[in-house]
Amino acid sequence: MNGLFVLFLLIYLMTLIINLLIFFLVLTDHHLHNPMYFFLGNLAFLDMSYSSVTAPRMLFDLVTKSRSIALPACTAQVFFFLYFTSSELFLLSAMSYDRYIAICHPLHYTQIMSWRVCAYMASVVWVVGCICSLIHTLFLPRLSFCGPTSIHNLFCDLPHLFQIACTDPFVNIIVIFIAGASLGLGAFLLTFLPCVRIFITILRIRSKTGKLKAFSTCTSHLTVVFIFYGSLIFIYLVPTSSNMYNVNKLFSVMYALINPLLNPLIYSLRNKDLMEALKRSFYHIKSVKG
Repeated sequence: MNGLFVLFLLIYLMTLIINLLIFFLVLTDHHLHNPMYFFLGNLAFLDMSYSSVTAPRMLFDLVTKSRSIALPACTAQVFFFLYFTSSELFLLSAMSYDRYIAICHPLHYTQIMSWRVCAYMASVVWVVGCICSLIHTLFLPRLSFCGPTSIHNLFCDLPHLFQIACTDPFVNIIVIFIAGASLGLGAFLLTFLPCVRIFITILRIRSKTGKLKAFSTCTSHLTVVFIFYGSLIFIYLVPTSSNMYNVNKLFSVMYALINPLLNPLIYSLRNKDLMEALKRSFYHIKSVKG
């Protein structure tokens, strides 16, 4: 268990450091003051936030013998986890739209993606994420939990609360599917339809160098999208049986801990602008100390 604690602690610290670094660079480096990095800064903040909702409690439980959590604290954890993950779901849609405008309408990019539009899109992302989380959390009080209960997971989440509820969670499950069919499907279409249009535009580019350059700007985003949606679908839409607890727990850990670490790595490792901004920041700090 100590080995698991050290592993989770290292992952969490790396997640905080890397995302905080990206957020700081986007905030302070004027070369990164454009819509693409504005949304990337929001993504870094969201990754730090929803990782911090689950990781500290997981680390606490791994080093204490009494691994209990009160129902109000569990409900609060569910709300904030759903809030930040739902917001990220819609933020990925906004980032897809940004890439679509940049590649398919490059001459009108600055006019379409103005700071006012970006601020409006970010506000919608946060508000819709809150509404989506509230919808699920407000239906939790209808469930009753009788006697000692054990959650087959490392943190509180909807599917695992449904498994230990004494009352029938049918209404809650219906709410998940309705929300998934409306808000979730809408976010899915807004994320992937621009990608289809981007690929069609890339295929029409005659220059091989131009194709590779345009494609490289989308591969990082698509990788993050597929990892995020893959984990999301498995956790919330695939029925969980008793012999799938360990697999579901693995996906939950990946969803809560690994994804927030992978996202900044995927976006930053192949991003020359971020690497240059990091060098400028390093040289600036070095010159101040010198």
